[in-house]
Amino acid sequence: MDWRSIKFDWNKARAFLVTAEEGSLSAAARALDMNQPTLSRQVSSFEEELGVSLFERVGKGLELTPHGLQLVDHVRAMGEAAVQFSLTATGQIDQIEGVVAISASDAVSTYILPDMMVDIRRAEPGVILEIVATNTLSDLRRREADIAVRHAQPIEPDLIGRKVRCVNCWLYATPDYLASIGAPASLADLNNADFIGFGDNTQLLQGLNAIGIPASPDSFKLSCENGTVSWELVRKGLGIGIITEDIALNFPELIRVPVPQTPIPVSYWLVAHKELRTNRRIRFVFDRLVEAFAKYPQP
Repeated sequence: MDWRSIKFDWNKARAFLVTAEEGSLSAAARALDMNQPTLSRQVSSFEEELGVSLFERVGKGLELTPHGLQLVDHVRAMGEAAVQFSLTATGQIDQIEGVVAISASDAVSTYILPDMMVDIRRAEPGVILEIVATNTLSDLRRREADIAVRHAQPIEPDLIGRKVRCVNCWLYATPDYLASIGAPASLADLNNADFIGFGDNTQLLQGLNAIGIPASPDSFKLSCENGTVSWELVRKGLGIGIITEDIALNFPELIRVPVPQTPIPVSYWLVAHKELRTNRRIRFVFDRLVEAFAKYPQP
């Protein structure tokens, strides 16, 4: 149901709520500072619009009917929301609270996002941040995450994206590993090198071949779909890995393989549902991430 098609009179709903909380029309009229006949008319009109009976008289008081019991919690929540709205509108509440889920690859989740979380937590302690580390695309339309860090511009019409960074991928290895394969100086020297794979290595192999690296399926002696694990295998001197230069900044013990390399550009996009425009909590985290990527060290 489209909420914009619903006709709703908050004054009548408030009259119902206060009457339910006070237990009688006279007490509710005093609480609302109105005369009892006016209050009674609002409650009766509310019942007529809903087509149900909300109260039954018990002695000198009123008790909620089963229908009234079903509705009162919803109206109470509306009342609390109205109070929060009023306080925020008058500048009495500035804090942002609630959960914001951020989806990113395991490598980005491990090596980049934690530093960015520090400023967000300090700025808004009421925001609960949940990092969804996954190498598959989270479905933002199904709310698997609120914000996603992706490497491609979104094409879905109900998603919005902002490009926040562009870096290059290069080949990296430990000095000891490179020494063990004869200190390669040309692409041809990598013919006998071991490469650390990433799950299904078909696309990776095609990419390496496309930039002139003589790799074959036999070149991948170790593979893992988890990018963080793959990178740790490189750090242990078990082969050559390919990764973005910004993540490589975290590991000074690794060096770029000293052969002529064609850089592979990688873009970072922050992606969110179009709800971003109206959700203050998600917009706050989104904007802070934009700032964080802008300040993140450049390779």
